[in-house]
Amino acid sequence: MAKEKLHIIPHDHDISQADREKLNGHKGLLIWFTGLSGSGKSTVANLLERKLYEKGIHTFILDGDNIRSGLNSDLDFSSESRKENIRRIGEVSNLFVNNGTVALSAFISPFRSDRDQVRNIVGSDRYLEIFVDCPLEVCEERDVKGLYKKARAGEISNFTGISSPFEAPENPDVHLRTDKESKEDCVTKIMDVILPKMALK
Repeated sequence: MAKEKLHIIPHDHDISQADREKLNGHKGLLIWFTGLSGSGKSTVANLLERKLYEKGIHTFILDGDNIRSGLNSDLDFSSESRKENIRRIGEVSNLFVNNGTVALSAFISPFRSDRDQVRNIVGSDRYLEIFVDCPLEVCEERDVKGLYKKARAGEISNFTGISSPFEAPENPDVHLRTDKESKEDCVTKIMDVILPKMALK
């Protein structure tokens, strides 16, 4: 495998990331939503995309179920596969960022090391971490997909918050409390942080 990689030579293209961003009118960024299942990651990301779209900002949402049913359909939920799942998502997100797009990636991503890897792939200046914080008991009450019930019954192994830990971000760019804040207020908090970072100099 190592010898095969010696034959991989990246090609320099005429159109740069800066060119694409100039065309779009804003910088490319990765907005990374992390939190327990049922915390509201996709709900907030969806409303944020709507608000950004209304401002003419180029966006794309990546979320767990969509990625798992396509690109990462070959992965299970073992520790190794979950790590690889986040690595691949990081690489795909980076492609969108290089295209001058604002990628909104909503994934449980429970481990700091995996989130740090994504940050390294994209670059700290292009990565913003959104901690969608919500108590486990509230997430269980919501249980939109019925996953907590299955996890409690032993039907799902390695389920974050039940049989697998969640390592909360220590210094997120935005800390949301979706059990106390409306989705509208959450989006406003995010917009206040990301809009200045999207501006072209």
